[in-house]
Amino acid sequence: MDFRLLGFDAPLIHTLHHVLDSDDADNNKSVSAPTRTYVRDARAMAATPADIKEYPNSYVFVIDMPGLKSGDIKVQVEDDNVLLISGERKREEEKEGAKYVRMERRIGKFMRKFTLPENANTDKISAVCQDGVLTVTVEKLPPPEPKKPKTIEVKIA
Repeated sequence: MDFRLLGFDAPLIHTLHHVLDSDDADNNKSVSAPTRTYVRDARAMAATPADIKEYPNSYVFVIDMPGLKSGDIKVQVEDDNVLLISGERKREEEKEGAKYVRMERRIGKFMRKFTLPENANTDKISAVCQDGVLTVTVEKLPPPEPKKPKTIEVKIA
């Protein structure tokens, strides 16, 4: 098939074929294979749903976290504008004689990252966990004052 007819550039297609068909015999890994850390973090992020609301003076992030204590949850700001919510849900200690018949509740690490808007005030963030629901509130910066025109005195020469 001639990909140029579809609007694709031949060098681009050649490069894509090369990447997809390459076989790295030395490492038995694909050139673009994700790292274990990336896969773990991606799974943790996908399994942590969140609602985000915007109010006139704030942004509110709501995340269900049943069974977690505040000490199990970490709320941070990275790179001045990325809100990071993470933690870990641990398996309950098994009592002697008890065994799981079915285990559906998720255990392990969880994480979500949110890029905050420019008007987010990262110095005014609060987090409250109540009844298994984490609510993180990020206040907005006040809008900039409109610049007043500057009057220049005109002198007579």
